[in-house]
Amino acid sequence: QVQLMESGGGLVQAGGSLRLSCAASGSIFIDSLMGWFRQAPGKEREFVAAIRTSVGYTSTADSVKGRFSISRDNAKNTVYLQMNSLKAEDTAVYYCARGPYYRGSYGSASSYDYWGPGTQVTVSS
Repeated sequence: QVQLMESGGGLVQAGGSLRLSCAASGSIFIDSLMGWFRQAPGKEREFVAAIRTSVGYTSTADSVKGRFSISRDNAKNTVYLQMNSLKAEDTAVYYCARGPYYRGSYGSASSYDYWGPGTQVTVSS
């Protein structure tokens, strides 16, 4: 059974930075697709960034490109989302997800089988 747990969320002023972590357990991490999604109140869940853990291939949504970056530490079974130059519109619950590396699009929620409970990020303007 795969378990994912996000951490690092919180309240930050616009222009600030946060780093989210997602610790994975219960499965082979070395070649997986790990993604970050977010959902703001009243909006659909949207893709933020993803990484294939074995080779480090990444994909980042246009809305956060240049401000957010995804990375991984395979030794720690952990994926990170570094968020810089945060804006009020980045306020959302951020979710970590895992799926098999070979399944479809990095940016599609259907490519992922397991999800964490989410961590709240609030950016004050």
